[in-house]
Amino acid sequence: MNRLNDEFNDNLDNEEELEQLKEEIVQEVIEEETDKQQKTTKKSKPFFSGFIGGVVGFVACSAIMVLTNQTVPTLSSSETPTIQTTQTAPLAKPVNNDITGVVNQTKEAVVSIVNMQHQHQLDLFGRSFSQNDGELTKASEGSGVIYKVEGDYAYIVTNNHVISQSEALQVLLADGTKADAELVGADSWTDLAVIRIPANNVKVVAQFGNSDEVVVGERALAIGSPLGSEFATSVTSGIVSAVDRSVDTDIDGDGRNDWTMTAIQTDAAINPGNSGGALINESGQVIGINSMKISNSAVEGMGFAIPSNEVVSIINQLEKTGEVDRPVLGIGMNNVVNLTSAAFEQLKLPKDLAGGVIILNVQSKSSAEEAGLQNYDVIVKMDGEEVNNVQQLRKQLYSHQIGDDITVSYYRDGKLQEATVHLTTSQSPSL
Repeated sequence: MNRLNDEFNDNLDNEEELEQLKEEIVQEVIEEETDKQQKTTKKSKPFFSGFIGGVVGFVACSAIMVLTNQTVPTLSSSETPTIQTTQTAPLAKPVNNDITGVVNQTKEAVVSIVNMQHQHQLDLFGRSFSQNDGELTKASEGSGVIYKVEGDYAYIVTNNHVISQSEALQVLLADGTKADAELVGADSWTDLAVIRIPANNVKVVAQFGNSDEVVVGERALAIGSPLGSEFATSVTSGIVSAVDRSVDTDIDGDGRNDWTMTAIQTDAAINPGNSGGALINESGQVIGINSMKISNSAVEGMGFAIPSNEVVSIINQLEKTGEVDRPVLGIGMNNVVNLTSAAFEQLKLPKDLAGGVIILNVQSKSSAEEAGLQNYDVIVKMDGEEVNNVQQLRKQLYSHQIGDDITVSYYRDGKLQEATVHLTTSQSPSL
């Protein structure tokens, strides 16, 4: 066995020498053990056979290790094997992908808007001591999108409800710069408003996409300030869940729906403070202005944005005149479904009539009066399109321009009749 140790300390030149060495060593071991075998009983034969196999295996493994310049560590029975590993730093995940690039190019154009109002002191009867008492403080916050720089000003679109009742407006840019803003114009029906700030600190403006080309299932990203400027330029991701979604809304706050908003539905999270922010596509184009979400504990992922094509049309008018001129009929009205059964019979309406709008009053010299419409006429169609409620009537009416002629179908004394109405405008709050 001394030769075994000596041979392992020599360098081996090739595989033929290795094989020859293995044969010689095995033969030497067998000869030595043969002498010992005569001194053992037959019971030891299984152990001896296993021992020979172990020696041969050990020799082969040891020879291979020698050839590869490796060593086998020797451990005592009290030692614990230690596996040495090389520390590898985690690979950095690439973040310069298409989505991050899109977000980075657009989020700088999204701002926070602070609605400032006076805090009035009230007497025992709930009346304010003065209209000017107290300091201007933050009443609410929302978001906005810088869409144009013209001359010395940068123009920002937001929601009407973000700036409603404000006595001053402050804008917080993405880089933290603050600027005082002034109101250019607002429209309650579409829930849109335009404000402007000095352009000196504005570096990026957003680009509008074509909302008519938006398809269900495409990626949508919402950017805004959920819960206020503390979380400014937050980004949430989702898809377009639906297009041309009709959503009934209460404009005047009386608890009754009086307008049907046509919106893009998305499951990208839209929270309080996101209102007025941008809904963008994968190209970084603004396809909608975030407006509202369904606030119900049983509902998740239902947010709505005003389509960009409608936004562009409205803000162009707001820039020019500060308001949106719409045609009016000059009537007061209510839904037929709100009539009592007695009133329904008195008006001699068809029993199968499921909807319509009843005229409660007609303004003097209005479009409706000129067309011959009267109190208690029930409008059921406009230009051949069914009118089931006040929201639908407004939606169809406002799709026309001042000066258009429309055909109105209505019931009077149980008979279906038609009238041609030439649309005009009025400063009156009536429709």
